[in-house]
Amino acid sequence: MEHSLHLYNTLSRKKELFEPLSPPHVGMYACGPTVYGDAHLGHARSAITFDIVFRYLKHLDYKVRYVRNITDVGHLENDADHGEDKVAKKARIEQLEPMEIVQHYMVRYHHDMDALNCLRPSIEPQASGHIIEQIAMVQKILDNGFAYESNGSIYFNVPKYNELHPYGKLSGRVVEDLMSNTRETEGQDEKRSPLDFALWKKASPEHIMRWPSPWSDGFPGWHLECSVMSSRYLGDEFDIHGGGLDLLFPHHECEIAQSVGSNGKEAVKYWLHNNMITLNGQKMAKSLGNTIMLHQFFNGDHPLLQQAYDPMTIRFFILQAHYRSTVDFSNEALQAAEKGLTRLNRMLSSIDRIDTDAWSTADQDETTKLNGFVQQMYAAMDDDLNTALAIGAMFELGSWFNTAESGKLSAYPDKASFEKAASTFKSFFHEVFGFMTPASGNDGGESMDAVMKMVLDLRASAKSNKDYATADKIRDDLKSAGINILDTPQGSKWEKSN
Repeated sequence: MEHSLHLYNTLSRKKELFEPLSPPHVGMYACGPTVYGDAHLGHARSAITFDIVFRYLKHLDYKVRYVRNITDVGHLENDADHGEDKVAKKARIEQLEPMEIVQHYMVRYHHDMDALNCLRPSIEPQASGHIIEQIAMVQKILDNGFAYESNGSIYFNVPKYNELHPYGKLSGRVVEDLMSNTRETEGQDEKRSPLDFALWKKASPEHIMRWPSPWSDGFPGWHLECSVMSSRYLGDEFDIHGGGLDLLFPHHECEIAQSVGSNGKEAVKYWLHNNMITLNGQKMAKSLGNTIMLHQFFNGDHPLLQQAYDPMTIRFFILQAHYRSTVDFSNEALQAAEKGLTRLNRMLSSIDRIDTDAWSTADQDETTKLNGFVQQMYAAMDDDLNTALAIGAMFELGSWFNTAESGKLSAYPDKASFEKAASTFKSFFHEVFGFMTPASGNDGGESMDAVMKMVLDLRASAKSNKDYATADKIRDDLKSAGINILDTPQGSKWEKSN
C-alpha cells in the first residue's frame, strides 16, 4: 500500500508532503520536561503526540532517531532572563541538591510516561551534560556577530539578526510589533534591546548551578540547550522538531535564530506543535491553579475528579482528538473515553473468535467494504496524523468484526482481505496507537476470557443434557452481572453490557 504522509508544518502553515532529508532515516526532536515537578495532563498530550509520530513513522518502516531533552538547568522563573532557576528553587525549598531534584522528578516522569505506554526516545540527553557544547555554540554566535557580552552575560542580538533574517517567521510575529508591546522589566538594563535573550548568564553569588566559561561563572540560557542537543545528535539539519504550542514563541523562535546565528542555516524541515488541554475553555496551568497531575488521574485523588482513570483511558481521551485541536477536560469526557476504549477492546478480542471455516464463496462487495476500512485508517493517519478519524474507522471495522463473530454476515470477504484487516486492526491498536489490553477484568482480558470459557462450557453441557433450567439460570445470572450471552451458529459467545 502506497503512503503519502502529509504533515502540517507550523513554519509554512500548510500541510506538506513528508520527505525526510535522508530517507528512510528520520531525525526527530521533541522538547521534553523541565524536571522540577510532577507531570500533568499537558505533559501527557505532548508526549503522546510525539509518541504517535515516532510509532507511525516506524510502522511505515522509517528508521527513526527520536531525541527528547531533559531541561535540568537554565530555565528561569516565568521563562525570563532574570530570576531563579526552577530546578534550583525547588532544591532550595526542599533542602536537596539540584541533581537530587532532577533525578527524583525524572524517575517520576518516566514512570508516568511508561504508564501511558509512551515509547522511550532513542536518546534522552540532559542539558547539564552538554555545557561544553553550549559554550561552544555561544562562541560561534559571538564570532558571527549576532551576540554581545554584557557584565559577564551573553545576549543574542535580535534586531541585528532581524536585519538579515526574519525573526518571528515561525510564530508570525513582527519585530516592530514586539518592540512596541514590550515593557521594561527587571534585569533588562544589561540588554541592548528588550527582545534580546540570554545565551549565557553570569551567576549571582547565591546561584547554585554554575559552570566556568570564557565570560563568567554562570549557566546557559533556556533556549540554547535544544539547539545544541538537536544538532549534537541529529546534525545541523534534521527532519522534525516540535512540542507544545506554548513553546512556539519564544522558545522555538529563539532556537531558529540560534541555529542560523551559529551555522548560517535553519536546522528544522518540519515544525509540529500540539495544542493545549483546557478546563471549561481555560488553559490548564499551574499558575491558574487548575492543573491535575497524572498520578492524580491514576489514583483519583483530586477534587475535580469523580473517579480514578486508567492510563489507557487518558491515552484514548487524548488521541480521539486531532493533535492540533484543543481538548477540553471533563469527567464526562473521560468517562466517555473509558467506555469507548472498552468497546474497542471488545472488538479486538472478537477477532480471534471469528470462525472463517464456515465462510463460503468470497463476495467482491464485502471484500471491497473490508478493504475500505483499512484504507480509511491509513488515509486518516497519512493526513497529518489524524488519530480521531483513524479511530473512527477502527470502530467501523470493529463493528464489522462483531457482526462476523456473531455469525450474522450475509456475505463473506475473501480470507486474505480478512487476515489483512485483522492484522491492521491489531497493529493500529497496539503498535500505532499504543493501547494496552487489560490483564484482567470484564473488558476482554485474558483472565476473563478463560473464566467465561469455563462458564460457557458448563452451560453448553447443561443444554446437551437437556437441563435447560440450569442453562437459563446461568444466562440470567450473567445478565444480572452485566454480561450478555449470544447464542450463534458457531456456539455461544459473551460480551459485557453497555
